[in-house]
Amino acid sequence: MNIKKDDKVVVLSGKDKGKQGKILVSDPKAAKVIVEGVNVATKHQKPRKQGEEGGIIKVETPIYASKVQLVCPKCGKATRVGHKVEGDKKVRVCKKCGAEI
Repeated sequence: MNIKKDDKVVVLSGKDKGKQGKILVSDPKAAKVIVEGVNVATKHQKPRKQGEEGGIIKVETPIYASKVQLVCPKCGKATRVGHKVEGDKKVRVCKKCGAEI
């Protein structure tokens, strides 16, 4: 996976197509990510502790990482991720403008 936690991404397909958000959780093993404000489901929750409120809450659910694309911080466009080796470390670069991510 070329995307990590705290990256800004745009959704490419599905009911939330075009929405942008920050990645909250990245799961490389399942190839899924949880994006802030995307794929929101309603969940009925019971109060578990004394004084805690139950009710209907909204929670973000995972989507496949292939359905999102990284937004370049420099040019602001959705882009694919390239890799470049600088010295002894590997860095991610924007395929459109060539900036480091």
